[in-house]
Amino acid sequence: MNIIIIEDEKPSARRLQRMLKALDVEAETMLHSVEESIDWFTTNEHPDLIFLDIQLSDGLSFEIFEAIDIKSAIIFTTAYDEYALQAFKLNSIDYLLKPIDEDDLKAAVEKFKERAPQKQSVTLDFSDIKKLLVNPIEREYKKRFSVKVGQHLKLINIEDIECIYSENKGTYAHTVEGRNYLLDMTLDQLEDELEPHVFFRISRKFYVNINAIKDMVSYTNSRLQIKLNTFKEQDIIVARERVKDFKNWLE
Repeated sequence: MNIIIIEDEKPSARRLQRMLKALDVEAETMLHSVEESIDWFTTNEHPDLIFLDIQLSDGLSFEIFEAIDIKSAIIFTTAYDEYALQAFKLNSIDYLLKPIDEDDLKAAVEKFKERAPQKQSVTLDFSDIKKLLVNPIEREYKKRFSVKVGQHLKLINIEDIECIYSENKGTYAHTVEGRNYLLDMTLDQLEDELEPHVFFRISRKFYVNINAIKDMVSYTNSRLQIKLNTFKEQDIIVARERVKDFKNWLE
């Protein structure tokens, strides 16, 4: 089964890829923009199934279908609600609202396997797309965490967090006050919850807040070391395979 993911938020794309792999389904190709997708479909055989985000960095993904006669089944991965999805006459197998739930993903993949759809052209009603452009749906990201401090609950606003990191099987938020709080979510679970223009996952262990970065210096093996305003517990190193994306994110 040939599968691709079209998603502009690379952490979300990687998370979906890992979730599919856990279901013994491989999605080796990931595309991140309308332009990149059009170029890819022009020169490659169309896949059996596309996991498709509606809003990409350079426009709506429906623009891909204006340029290319797509012959693939589609499962939406989107923050759009059910009513909006019903407006589009696509060859859609299912839709998955973000953040994607593992059980919902498994059910959508099974539905695709059961139908074993024949490839066919996709048709669109662009009048409905224009309505969404006039009244866009804004994605909501996490604004605060509630953490337990002794017998009390404390609210931490997202803008007060310098970084989020994993240590000894726990996930911690480090605040501008220089304190660390244990969270009840894993880093993987946070990938669809954090504003991607503010937080970047630099490695398997760290998310950093762009507003908390004090300095960046070259490190061994073409990596970068990040220095934050108050975090001193350990070195923060950008993984080598993420350095390029990190530099693009900074800009």
